[in-house]
Amino acid sequence: MYAKLYKHRWQYLMILPGVVLLFLFSYVPMAGIVVAFRDFRIGTSIWDSPWVGFDNFSFLREPQFWTVVENTLYISVLKFIFGFPAPILLALLINEVAHSKFKRFVQSVSYLPHFFSWIVVAYMLQSFLTLDGGMVNQLIAKAGGEPIFFLGSTEWFRPIVVGSGLWKETGWNTILYLAAITTIDPQLYEAAKVEGAGKLAQIRHITLPGIMPTISIVLILSIPSLITVGMDQIYPLMNSANMQVSDVLDTYVLRSGLQQGYFGMSTAVGLLSSVIGLVLVLTTNQLSRKLNGEGLW
Repeated sequence: MYAKLYKHRWQYLMILPGVVLLFLFSYVPMAGIVVAFRDFRIGTSIWDSPWVGFDNFSFLREPQFWTVVENTLYISVLKFIFGFPAPILLALLINEVAHSKFKRFVQSVSYLPHFFSWIVVAYMLQSFLTLDGGMVNQLIAKAGGEPIFFLGSTEWFRPIVVGSGLWKETGWNTILYLAAITTIDPQLYEAAKVEGAGKLAQIRHITLPGIMPTISIVLILSIPSLITVGMDQIYPLMNSANMQVSDVLDTYVLRSGLQQGYFGMSTAVGLLSSVIGLVLVLTTNQLSRKLNGEGLW
């Protein structure tokens, strides 16, 4: 063991800063979980705060909390249904582009939105969808229709969130699948052509099975996101008009903790979400291993 450590000492030294940062920022803060069971107030120590047990979990009896859970699941399921297969389909389409320069152009254009922050995307959506002077409402008015208050509509909020998420992240998420496609042996495609297989048959019987391990791993890692929809995307688009459908777990924790000062309750919500996410990861990994033999461990 020591011989192996010495042999690869420089490699271990290179990854040491990453391990230290992971420990400091991912494991040390876990001590703060104790706040979920204490009556913590600003100005006092976590360890000196009174122990209240499960009193901070009283939010489970509040109807508002379950409305927030419903909103979270509704949006996250929609994002999963449309967002998970989208990069796979886009990767398959990009892979079939024969012209190399056009292929690189498509890849670059599809990647670009990922580098915009959600604040920038929110401003873009407001510019396009605002009731007074928005480009979309101007086109609707020219077509003889009535302007729509998109950002204040409970009916339009969820499609806007899902659509903007697809536009921003689909291209970036294709990187893994395109990398997986490049590992497939080209001789398999040549043999398929000799046998008379068309493009669809090649995709079905060669490309998709070839990238299935990657799809399985991404699926396992995506399942925990069913209980988190991303505060950085939701919060800039929230307002009093769409609060009925836009209030999700992330914004509920932010409002309860930082704005209202209920640190114990907000920590309890976060702890419950983390436990549910862990259960989802373990369950999905086990199912994936049983179905196709692929998993994270």
